[in-house]
Amino acid sequence: MAVVRVSGGCYREQTGYSMAEPQTKTSTARKTAGKGPEPQAAAQNLHFRELVPPTMNIDFVGKRYAFIIGSSILNVLAIVLFVTIGLNYGVDFRGGTDMRVRFADPTTASAVRDELSGLSLRDLAVQDFGSTGKEFLLRFEIDEGEQMSSITQTISGALAKTHTGDKGFEILSTESVGPKVGAQLRQQGLMAVAFATICMGIYIALRFQWSFGIGAVVALAHDVLITIGALVLTRLAFDLTTLAALLTVVGFSVHDTIIVSDRIRETLRRNPKMDLADAINRSINETLSRTLLTTGTVLLVLVAMALFAGSTLRPFAVTLIVGFITGTYSSIYIAAPIVLLWTDRSKVAA
Repeated sequence: MAVVRVSGGCYREQTGYSMAEPQTKTSTARKTAGKGPEPQAAAQNLHFRELVPPTMNIDFVGKRYAFIIGSSILNVLAIVLFVTIGLNYGVDFRGGTDMRVRFADPTTASAVRDELSGLSLRDLAVQDFGSTGKEFLLRFEIDEGEQMSSITQTISGALAKTHTGDKGFEILSTESVGPKVGAQLRQQGLMAVAFATICMGIYIALRFQWSFGIGAVVALAHDVLITIGALVLTRLAFDLTTLAALLTVVGFSVHDTIIVSDRIRETLRRNPKMDLADAINRSINETLSRTLLTTGTVLLVLVAMALFAGSTLRPFAVTLIVGFITGTYSSIYIAAPIVLLWTDRSKVAA
C-alpha cells in the first residue's frame, strides 16, 4: 500500500504496485544478472579441433583410373582364390560336427588324434584351440540319422582311457549339422549377400540417380570380394557369424556411400556452375574428417575384439576390420569416380 499526494494538500491511499519500472542502469543490470554470455560470444569462445583441416583439397578423382584398375586386379585375384582354394567353411555350411574339448594337463594335437584313431571317425581333424595346449577343436563327419549323444559318449570313453579322473578333460561344446542342411545354408547365405548388394544399389539409384546406384553396386561388390579374399588367405572359419559380419560390411559401406553422394548433390546445388569433378573432390574432402573418425573409432573396438575376445569371435572381428577398411576406401575411390564416369552433372544436382 502506498500514500500518494494529490493537488490541494490532500492525500489518498493507493493499493497495488507500479506496472512499470524506470530503465535505470541498476534495473538493467538486475535483469541481465544470471544470464550467460550472448550466443555469438559463446560460440566464439568454443574451439574445436579438426582431424582434417577444412582447407584440405586432395584430388581424389584425379587418379581414379589407377585406383579402379588396381581394385579390379584385386577383385579378380579374390575370385581366383575363391574358386581354386575356397573358403574354410564352418560346420554351419559344410555339415559335420565340431567338438571343443579342454584337458586338465597340456597335450598335443597328434596325441589326441592317436587316442581317437580307433573310433573310425570320418575326416577327423584335431586343431589346437588356444596357446596353452589344453583346449582342442575336434572336427569330423557323422552319418545321417546317427545320434550325437552316442558319439559324445564314445569319444568321452576313448579320452578317459588316457586322461583319468573327474577333471581329466571336459567337453565344452558340441555342434552338429547334417551335410544337406549345411549345403542349403551355404547357398542361402551367398544369395543373401548378393540380394542385399543389389537392393542397396537399387535404393541409392532411386534416392539419387542411376549412376549413383551403379557406383554403389560396384563398390559393394568390391568390398565383398576383397573381404572374401582375405578370409580365404587367413583360413578363418566362414560360418553363420561370419556371414552376419559380411552383411554388416554391406550396410556400413552403403551408409558411407550415401553420405558422400548426398554431399555431392548439396555442393552442386550451392554451386550450379561448378565442374562435376571439382564438386566430387570438395564433397569428399568435406566429409573426410567424419569418415575417418567414424571408421577409426569402430576399428579400435574391432581390433580389441580380435586380440582379446578369443578365437570364437576372431573371424567375426577380422571380417569387420577388413570390410570396414575396404568399405571406406571404395566410397572414396570407387563409388564417386564411377559417378563421374557415368553421369551428367545436371541430373546429379536435380
